[in-house]
Amino acid sequence: MAALAFVGLVFGIVWVRVLRRNGRFRVPDFLQTVVGFITDFLDTLGVGSFAVTTAIYRSRKMVPDELIPGTLNVGHALPTIVQAFIYIAIVKVEIQTLVLTILASVLGAWIGAGYVTRWPKKQIQRGMGLALLAAAGLILARLTGLLPKGGDALGLSGGYLVAALIGNFVFGALMMIGVGAYAPIMVMVSLLGMNPDTAFPIMMGSCAFLMPTAGIRMIHAEKYHDRAALGLTLGGIPGVLIAAFIVWKLPLDAVRWLVVVVVIYTAVSMLLAASREGTAGDK
Repeated sequence: MAALAFVGLVFGIVWVRVLRRNGRFRVPDFLQTVVGFITDFLDTLGVGSFAVTTAIYRSRKMVPDELIPGTLNVGHALPTIVQAFIYIAIVKVEIQTLVLTILASVLGAWIGAGYVTRWPKKQIQRGMGLALLAAAGLILARLTGLLPKGGDALGLSGGYLVAALIGNFVFGALMMIGVGAYAPIMVMVSLLGMNPDTAFPIMMGSCAFLMPTAGIRMIHAEKYHDRAALGLTLGGIPGVLIAAFIVWKLPLDAVRWLVVVVVIYTAVSMLLAASREGTAGDK
């Protein structure tokens, strides 16, 4: 918890200093803030935030495609830290498994961010499109009952732990192109025989450490939309608190079906945009 608070504090200080230094400390508009509230509200309840945020941004043309991954990681970082405090406190998971999976995801994110900040627009569009299709497939598999229900284990050891570390490393890297980690981590912990509830502290904890860590690189590289990211943060934190302490649970299957449809549409449009970008570049 102390390390989590320290990371959040350092991230916040760095972000504010860079914004002031560049003269870009601009207050987000109402819609940018509402997007943060809705997406982090749903994220706290287990729907996820990255895919939904991406779909809204593309449908409203709020953020250029090449800036979406950075905006997601910077803007959702502090709300995710709030989620991590809540879920680590209330959901039991073995401490060694939690700490090591978090470290693996942070390493993956740090390495992944170094590549993504140098990617051209077409490559980011293609990567996000494919990642969104994979995310939609995982959500669909969960809704149709194709995923394993998991076991009762609260921690891992031996080969199972190694598999979890490799998985979280990959998921951390994938977050840098805009694919959320909740669905992949839920699948992974279930396949490894863990209680599915442990996905929440592992996912929230991983994201709470990796998003600020990678976000700092994206802030310095200016690979994000500053006002949209501030909107996610300012709207997202109240959304997290209301979802966690007031709403608790909602019948969300209908929402998840809608998310699948929207994410598939967004993924296809992203891939088509990448194709057009490539054609234009060839000319």
